[in-house]
This record gives sequence, C-alpha cells and structure tokens, in this order.
Amino acid sequence: MKNRQVLFRDTKPASKIFTIPNILSMVRLAMIPVIVWAYFAFESKVLAAVLLLLSGLTDIVDGYIARHYNMISDLGKALDPVADKLTQASMMCCLAVDHPGVRLPLVLLVIKEIPSALAALGAIHKSGKVEGAQWHGKVTTVLIHTMMILHLLWEEMPDWASNVLIAACVGMMLYSFVRYLTRSVKTMREESK
Repeated sequence: MKNRQVLFRDTKPASKIFTIPNILSMVRLAMIPVIVWAYFAFESKVLAAVLLLLSGLTDIVDGYIARHYNMISDLGKALDPVADKLTQASMMCCLAVDHPGVRLPLVLLVIKEIPSALAALGAIHKSGKVEGAQWHGKVTTVLIHTMMILHLLWEEMPDWASNVLIAACVGMMLYSFVRYLTRSVKTMREESK
C-alpha cells in the first residue's frame, strides 16, 4: 500500500495548476449556476440541497486528496476558499428571497471578505506564502452549509429554529474573521521587521 501511495504523491506541488484538488475546486465553481438554476428555474429546493451537499462533499474530498497525496498548491489554497465563498454567497442570495433572515449572514459574508482578502493579499505580498485554511474557517463553512441545507429541506421551519441557525453562523463568521485578519496582520508585521 505504501508503494502505491508514493506513486501518486507529487513532490513539488506548490506551483501546479491541474491537480485533482484544483480540478474539484473548479467543478465546485461550475456547479454554482446549476444550483441557482435548480432553485429558481427548476423550482426544486431538494435538488438544490442535493447539489449543495455534493459541492460540500467535493470540498472535503479535495482537501483529503491534497493533504494525503501531497497535492497542496498555492493555487489550491486560493481557489478552494473562493469556490466556497461564491457557493455560499450564491445560495444565500437564493434563500434570502424566501427567508429574509438569511440576508444578515449574506451581508456579513460580503463585508468580511473584502478586508479579509485585502489582508491576505498583503500577507502574501510580504511573505510570498499562501496560508491555508484554519479550523475555525472549516467550522464556519460547515455551519453555513448546514444552515443553508436545513433552510432548503425544512419547508415549515419555525422562526426560532431559523434564527438559531443564522445566529450560530453569524457568531462563527465574526470569530473566524477576527482570527484570519489577526493572522494576516501578524504575518505582515513579521515580514516587515
């Protein structure tokens, strides 16, 4: 088994573009219009939920493959969160039509991503390194996907349940935002010394 794994390992993956994880991230990007179509044109929340769940599973699979087979690349570190955020923003835009409370995490997602992206770009410029995702970012993604899927599948969701799900997402989003921003600022300061 070890010999087989070695055959698939890439020893210099940082600059690679067409790795399996990167292709899976591109597939997630391509799924976004299909999910939106399922929600609005096909009017199937169940299909939208299945596609969203499939998108989330490809996110897990590409992360596993990247780590297990040493296919982590700088492009992948940048592409993966972009695919996540665009999927989340698109689905929340859809849900906000029927569930006005979802507008809060949607607005927060848009607002927080601008300074986060600028800080991350500043850190990359100073250090030359693309930092990977941290645990709180992954927990935030899981909470957001759970909130979206439950809103899609639970037809008669009571307001209290919707509010609890949204509050959990907003709280974790804010926490993660502060942690990522702090990391980027710290990296820039260290590289400036």
